[in-house]
Amino acid sequence: MFVFHLVLLYTVFMTFKSFDIELLHICRRVSVPLARFGLFVVFFWFGFLKLFGLSPANPLVEALLNSVMPFMSFGTFIIFFGMFECIIGILFLIKGLERVAILMLFVHMITTLMPLFLLPQIAWSGFMIPTLEGQYMIKNILIIAAGIGIAAHLHPLKKGHHIC
Repeated sequence: MFVFHLVLLYTVFMTFKSFDIELLHICRRVSVPLARFGLFVVFFWFGFLKLFGLSPANPLVEALLNSVMPFMSFGTFIIFFGMFECIIGILFLIKGLERVAILMLFVHMITTLMPLFLLPQIAWSGFMIPTLEGQYMIKNILIIAAGIGIAAHLHPLKKGHHIC
């Protein structure tokens, strides 16, 4: 009876191990395309909302703009910023342009994390207690991680090969 239990346990373990291996293969196959599509959805959608003045982030963007570039019109800036976001999203869908998209992504992340430090009254309700806007900014760490994950799967550029 003991041997039977050992054989059963071994069979269950091997079945789980086979399932685990297959699941990991599936995850490896879909992780980068899914991350690229997810970044497209987030950037294109949010950029599109900015283009039409529908983004709930517009007041935050305007407050940040007024604190770092008070000489620029918000109406002009938000159009360019929305277009910038849409372009980032589209570039993530185009194979071969990932490096450009990732570069733009990191420039964008610098601007979106700035309010945590430059507008603490908007980003924090207390020490280490983010407001809803602060949480919105902090979650960008996940976007940075997705960009790094995509970059990690790129092949090195060949000598004499350009990014675009």
